[in-house]
Amino acid sequence: MSDRETVPPATPAGADSLPDEARRIAAGYDFTGPALDLGALLWDGRCQAGAPVRVPLAMLNRHGLVAGATGTGKTKTLQLIAEQLSARGVPVFLADVKGDLSGIARPGQPDDRVRQRAAEVGRQWTPAGFPAEFFALGGLGHGIPVRATVTSFGPVLLSKVLRLNQTQEQSLGLIFHYADTKGLELIDLKDLRAVVAFLTSDEGKGELKGIGGLSSATAGVILRSLTAFEAQGMADFFGEPEFNTAGFLRTAEDSRGIVSVLELPAVQEKPGLFSTFLMWLLADLFHDLPEVGDVDKPKLVFFLDEAHLLFDGASRAFLDSITQTVRLIRSKGVGVFFVTQSPKDVPAEVLGQLGNRVQHALRAFTPDDEKALAATVRTFPRSAYDLEEVLTGLGTGEAVVTVLGENGAPTPVAATRLRAPESLMGPVDAAELDQAVRASSLHDRYAQAVDRESAYERLSARPSEEREPARRQSGAGAPAKAPKEEPSLVEQVVSSGMFRSLARSVGTQIGREITRSLFGTARRRR
Repeated sequence: MSDRETVPPATPAGADSLPDEARRIAAGYDFTGPALDLGALLWDGRCQAGAPVRVPLAMLNRHGLVAGATGTGKTKTLQLIAEQLSARGVPVFLADVKGDLSGIARPGQPDDRVRQRAAEVGRQWTPAGFPAEFFALGGLGHGIPVRATVTSFGPVLLSKVLRLNQTQEQSLGLIFHYADTKGLELIDLKDLRAVVAFLTSDEGKGELKGIGGLSSATAGVILRSLTAFEAQGMADFFGEPEFNTAGFLRTAEDSRGIVSVLELPAVQEKPGLFSTFLMWLLADLFHDLPEVGDVDKPKLVFFLDEAHLLFDGASRAFLDSITQTVRLIRSKGVGVFFVTQSPKDVPAEVLGQLGNRVQHALRAFTPDDEKALAATVRTFPRSAYDLEEVLTGLGTGEAVVTVLGENGAPTPVAATRLRAPESLMGPVDAAELDQAVRASSLHDRYAQAVDRESAYERLSARPSEEREPARRQSGAGAPAKAPKEEPSLVEQVVSSGMFRSLARSVGTQIGREITRSLFGTARRRR
């Protein structure tokens, strides 16, 4: 790490001529410990290179928000923060919705704009790439496949992606509870369908009576939702090998933090799915990481791009779980940054826990825009700026900043011209991306999906075997009968002798119940 990123530059001649208010703002960012450089103070329309705006490294597990209208530079800001964290030895997770963050692995290209920005903020610019791994949900796209088992994903998250209402979500919770207590492992969606089918059969419908039961109508909705979900190609996200999120907390041989980039362009038209899957990753990290309290630097910083998608149509249980996750995961050394267009996109109970704010420009073209602007201004501390005027006048790569200082108190609000990232500001080509994926030490572990024998396979293998003895017992001279309609999958599963035998035997198993926590996700890996 170079000194330019650890020690503020000497104050250039003329900086002392700043007005008292501007000097007070600059003093609020004069930290003694390690800090990341965001840029330089903007005052009275000019960039003050001698007044750096920074964020303490130790405060990045206090979470944050990067917001602003489309095209104002949010993606470049999170790239700037991510590469400095990596250089400090902090692993980073980036959700790359548009596919333009893969360039973080390659040195940037110098041009006149980059040189001009470096001169304006008083920083030397040196092109640099950073160690990166690339992932893809279910292997759809360029990346190491990331999968989860249905058991691990849990009923609350699954209800959100299936768009179930509150009653249906509660019923799905009962189904998971039954499967957990009976040792019925749900690896993929076929397993879940089989359990739902059993619980609505004559033999199984009494299993849930003591805890509320499962109506045929609700079960039908859940089964239809699962079928439609699979028809959209979503089944690939569930299965094995399940991704171990500890893989995000790694450093390279040179001690820089590895930047894990989840490539999402292949699924960007399915926002409800990928945004919910991101919360599963975060909840899984929460389950596995030990408490560490306040640390000198985070163990991981997790960026949630297009964060507003998390909250669209979210149930109360889902929102409560997000709030609890954000509140508690800080003590495990993980910082979470929400990246979205407006602070209004984030519920107040979550927004109140985000200590570090980088607000890019907002537009006020419509009455709704004006309301959003006024609401955004109210979320900032009192400042020396007319924030409504400043926020509508910021250029690309400029932002209003306030962070938590080394003592945990908010810094003064600072209009800031941000530094340019030193890595490539754009995507690498697909062939180069695939080569990087194949070279990863994680590729062989997760590349090939495994469909080991689970409930669906064990149950659906029996019907044809049971029908054959029945045909032989009818006798060779028996009159021919018209062929019967082939039974549906649900009918096959429910009528299976293996299913009935398994359902009886699992009731006797002891000590197999899964403990669930945030979002109803499983706390114990099987």
